[in-house]
Parts: sequence; C-alpha cells; structure tokens
Amino acid sequence: MAKPKVKPLGDRVLVKPVEEEEQVKGGIIIPDTAKEKPQQGEIVAVGDGKTNDSGNKISLTVSAGDKVLYGKYSGTEVRLDDEDYLIMPESDILAIID
Repeated sequence: MAKPKVKPLGDRVLVKPVEEEEQVKGGIIIPDTAKEKPQQGEIVAVGDGKTNDSGNKISLTVSAGDKVLYGKYSGTEVRLDDEDYLIMPESDILAIID
C-alpha cells in the first residue's frame, strides 16, 4: 500500500479501514450491500493538531501506523489512488489497538 500524498488538517486523521475476513455461515453468501462497515483501521496520516483558545497547539494522541477502533458511522469516505479511506476528527476514534 503506497501512502497517499494527503495531509489532514487540524485534529483530523486519515484512516485505511481494515476489511474483515468474509465468513459464510450455512453456505449463505452475504452480498456486499448487506455487510457491515468495518470499524477498525490503520492511521495513515495525521494533522498538526487543534489550536486551543490560548493559541497553543494540542498535538494528537494517535500517530501514523496506529491500529484504531472508531464509531460505526464515523468519518467521511474518500477515494485516493484507487483505495478507500476515511477522514475523521480524532474525537471519533474510540481506542487504539495494541
């Protein structure tokens, strides 16, 4: 996976969703439209951080390469270099996976 040349602004991050393994139960094939969206991914790029009321930069907790969990309907879907990504504020990230 080549890293896209995108720099998120402020407290936003660029996430590559991790596709889960397709599991077929009882021989039934689930169509793509019925599958749930993945809720975990890998941080590809991060913004510079948010500026508080005093004018100080607050750096982000996550960094590129972190594997994260995020809300089901979080972020804005974007397509870069024929790959799907999400851009979301850091506050939409629920946890970092070790």
